[in-house]
Amino acid sequence: MKKDIIDQLFDDLKGEFNVNAPKQNHELRFLDKLKATDLSVGTSKKSSRFNWKPFLAIAACFVICLSVFTALNTTTDEMDLASVSPELSKTQDFFTATLETELKKLNNERSPLTEQIIKDALTQIKLLEKEYKNLKTNLTESGNDQRIIYAMITNFQNRIDILNIVLEEIETIKNLKTTINDTKNTI
Repeated sequence: MKKDIIDQLFDDLKGEFNVNAPKQNHELRFLDKLKATDLSVGTSKKSSRFNWKPFLAIAACFVICLSVFTALNTTTDEMDLASVSPELSKTQDFFTATLETELKKLNNERSPLTEQIIKDALTQIKLLEKEYKNLKTNLTESGNDQRIIYAMITNFQNRIDILNIVLEEIETIKNLKTTINDTKNTI
């Protein structure tokens, strides 16, 4: 059936086909023209075509790095005592200054006899600082909750108390050492 359709198509197109033979050296002329167009296209492509891929790759890396950097640096503004009111700002400044002073005193008292006590105190201080960071987060979430503000003030007081207790213990150790040395020298 298909052969009949194809045969009929060829029969209908009979006489319309170009059956003339090409001129002599037609193939050589065709190949020359083909080579000429290849050379002109090749030189124009090389001169006018710029390779953007490396620059696009660098730009894409830059955009990715920039977006990662901005995503990582978006920090939430945590509230602390200073952000609640001016009075609490003064309170926070007072506690911070007192803590710094007490920590300097503690570091000045370092000796082989007091090293373990100081390490333990600093460990407790670090735990209280972590708790304070959690309290700042809670204050930010709750919005000026008085219980959290009180807990933050208590946290500052606890840190100062620990430092004062340790400094008193260091004084006691120094006094004991002095008394022991005095009794050894008098005997």
